Amino acid sequence: MTFELSREHEEFRRSVREFAEAEIAPYAAQWDRDHHFPVDVVQKMGKLGLMGLTAPEEYGGAGLSGEDGGFTSLCLAIEEIGRVDQSMGITLEAAVGLGINPVLTYGTAAQKERWLPDLVTGQALAGFGLTEPGAGSDAGATRTKADLVDGHWVVNGAKQFITNSGSEITSLNTVTARTGARDDGRPEISTIIVPTDTPGFTAEPAYDKLGWHASDTHPLTYVDARVPEDHLLGERGRGYAQFLAILDDGRVAIAALAVGCLQAMLDASVAYAGERQTYGGPIGRKQGVAFQVADLQVMLDAARLLTYKAAAMRDAMEAGSTSVSVQAFKQAASIAKLYSTESAVTATRIATQVFGGYGFMEEYPVTRFYRDAKVLEIGEGTSEVQRMLIARGLGLPVE
Repeated sequence: MTFELSREHEEFRRSVREFAEAEIAPYAAQWDRDHHFPVDVVQKMGKLGLMGLTAPEEYGGAGLSGEDGGFTSLCLAIEEIGRVDQSMGITLEAAVGLGINPVLTYGTAAQKERWLPDLVTGQALAGFGLTEPGAGSDAGATRTKADLVDGHWVVNGAKQFITNSGSEITSLNTVTARTGARDDGRPEISTIIVPTDTPGFTAEPAYDKLGWHASDTHPLTYVDARVPEDHLLGERGRGYAQFLAILDDGRVAIAALAVGCLQAMLDASVAYAGERQTYGGPIGRKQGVAFQVADLQVMLDAARLLTYKAAAMRDAMEAGSTSVSVQAFKQAASIAKLYSTESAVTATRIATQVFGGYGFMEEYPVTRFYRDAKVLEIGEGTSEVQRMLIARGLGLPVE
């Protein structure tokens, strides 16, 4: 079985690469230095159709289905944007996977009609409010509460590390909150849509991060933030399960972002090793360098195949294939995310070493990728969580 891309997918990849090299690559270093979130470029990605690849045409999307390889197309777009700038890559990934998908998957007809057109066309963004100061990997420990009072949800609590949550075009954040208790005493967790103009909602000042400097990331605060009862997203009490399902797709998308990082590090290392002269010749003729660059190619090929396999499984499931089970896809998603992200971190270290002293200088892109890569092992499920899920998939009773 192979995962070669179709002609249509290859043509789509080329079009995204041309956009990325023209609209993002020349400016990425400056955005990084200035911690600037380029809203105009985000909106250009929307106009290009990257936000709406898998959204129905009625909301302004391309309407690509599993039969069309729609999810694979999204992963290719994330990979190509991430190849020149990881900040814009995660902006696209979060805009679709964490912003659009919850509303598209679980929203009512009225919610979709209200929110999706602007999100799908890139005129607006949405955040995914899951993580809290005391609830990261243990998302079931959510402390944010939403009480139903006189036909309104009153939300109180705090979220942290939320992408696309406080930009000038962010229109809403979906928020997991305790809405009661189950019969067994466990908290009932539901998902609430909270528009950003809701009184009592505050997007706190943006984080000063190690990397992803051009990405919009904020802590969020809710103090008696009131929204109508119909802002419940999906079934009451199913918020935790909904968000876990959303994260399965997100893990594959993050793997695609890591593949973009790997490709960038291979390209940069091959070029530098062929140009940098020492002892009368290019450093690439030295085994100590050449072998490290060869390792980059191996990691890239393995990560890309694992990611494309998981994306193809996701498309096959949507297309109605009975040959792919949900559990098999979950396992493939965790494997792709784990291997690709850890390989990306290793690749940035290798590339920095190939560049030597220049790899420590901000004027070279490898430095930016080195800083950006680490969070790939953390966001949308840490490496430790992925290993736990993979082990459970093997039938081991891991806690």
